[in-house]
Amino acid sequence: MLRIIDRYLLRELAQSFAAVSVILLLITVGSTVADLLNRVARGRAPADLLFVLIGLRTVDGLTVLLPLAIFLGVLMAYGRLWRDSEMAVLSASGLDLRGLVRPLLLLAGPAMLVLGLVSFWLAPASVRLADRLLDDANRSMIVAGLEPGKFVSLPGTDGVIYVAGMSEDGRRFQRLFVATERGDEDDGQRRIDIITAPSGEMYHDADGEGRYLALMDGFRVEGRVGADDYRLMRFARNDVKLPSGEADQGSDKSKRSAPTAQLWSSDDLVQRVELHWRLASPLSALVLTLLALPLARSNPREPRYARLLIAVLCYFIYANAIVLGRAWMVAGKLSTAVGYWWIYLATIAIAGVLVWRGQQLRRPRAVRGAA
Repeated sequence: MLRIIDRYLLRELAQSFAAVSVILLLITVGSTVADLLNRVARGRAPADLLFVLIGLRTVDGLTVLLPLAIFLGVLMAYGRLWRDSEMAVLSASGLDLRGLVRPLLLLAGPAMLVLGLVSFWLAPASVRLADRLLDDANRSMIVAGLEPGKFVSLPGTDGVIYVAGMSEDGRRFQRLFVATERGDEDDGQRRIDIITAPSGEMYHDADGEGRYLALMDGFRVEGRVGADDYRLMRFARNDVKLPSGEADQGSDKSKRSAPTAQLWSSDDLVQRVELHWRLASPLSALVLTLLALPLARSNPREPRYARLLIAVLCYFIYANAIVLGRAWMVAGKLSTAVGYWWIYLATIAIAGVLVWRGQQLRRPRAVRGAA
């Protein structure tokens, strides 16, 4: 049975946690939408999968969002109680440190279970599903921005492409026209290439990234602009590479989307580091909750967000230490047996010292002239 004070503190913590989570979720969704719209504009993602990809990317982002939300939620809730002198009243009524920690554990415990579920199962599954949807969609010319009956500019080049007809899956086309211009490396003059083909299809390179148009039984005209040295060639097949834009981030996405059971039994260094990365999310929720307890302590006359700025700085140091530890483990400079435990233990030790100092009574100041 929860005491009245436990229910009150837990309600304050839950309300702050929910409010911070909503704000951070809106920020995360906004950045995700901007990134996906950029990929849609570059022909790297289909527009009809936009909302599905937003949802999948948001699930993956919860592993970073929720620990930060708990940290800021505790700071906002307990910080308000300190500023409004409610903590002083509760302490005078007999509420000790254990009474403050108990509601924190009641909040952090279920949050750790949810984060464990998301980090170990839901997030990798969402990454796998998003990759599969993108791989299937990228085999269509529609994703590349090509529409039948319209001239479309080729991104990154001075050229246009036109297709008269296209199959429903966007992989085969009829009557294609491609015109590109480029500078000649020898004399610096502009050269023009025009390719036409009655039919063709789209395919991917062996790495699954490069996209090519296989043109059948067509013609190619090339030469310098303003000169009369144009050449006409006929080909049985000619492969044209479509611009791919920037490379997708995360070359180890197969490791990030690997099932957790595979990581436990794997001897691969990157996969073992990925296991530590997934474990960091639920453990960070507990560690940051304990760190937020002493950082939320403030005096009524202190600036409203003075401690909050210090706490955010501490979080950035903690998060950068996690990223740095991952880089060290991948590079072999840090053993995977050590993992992130040195960060967790150091943070808990710092939180313990801050709590101990906050419990100590300050010595009274000496008054000048006093006997």
